[in-house]
Amino acid sequence: MDLFFDILKITLPSVILLIAMIYTVGGFLANSEKRQRLKLTATNRQITLPLRLQAYERLILFLERISPDSILLRANYPDKTGEQLHQELLQAIRSEFEHNLSQQLYISIDVWNSVKNAKNYTISLINAAAKETGDNATAIELSRKILGMTAEMEELPSQKAINELKADIQSIF
Repeated sequence: MDLFFDILKITLPSVILLIAMIYTVGGFLANSEKRQRLKLTATNRQITLPLRLQAYERLILFLERISPDSILLRANYPDKTGEQLHQELLQAIRSEFEHNLSQQLYISIDVWNSVKNAKNYTISLINAAAKETGDNATAIELSRKILGMTAEMEELPSQKAINELKADIQSIF
């Protein structure tokens, strides 16, 4: 029995020391891992924040460029038919959209859907104006019709999407 107590006197402190070391080292490793994750997150934010801001800027520019009054100002249409202007406007919108497709990586799904809806609504508006003016309309008649239809609206879909982009970017800060 003395032998048992002698062995116990030697092994018990060693076991207690081993358990204490396991908890200490485990806590240290957990804290170290947590610090590494925080450092990685901070580094990722430094890299992605400028990309996200650039995406918001580009999408706001896209929405401004496809708003009916803006796109009509850029179109050179005095000698064109209504159909030529119609096709040119649709092509400009689609081209601008395709150029900015990759920006969806940096914004929320809801905001991206708002951008797409603004694009689709603008295309629908131009198509409706072209349909109402008819096939023999001049480009000036079509542009007047488009501007007239937008003047009747409370808020353009492109402006609504811009407001959503601005609200979303404010949530980041």
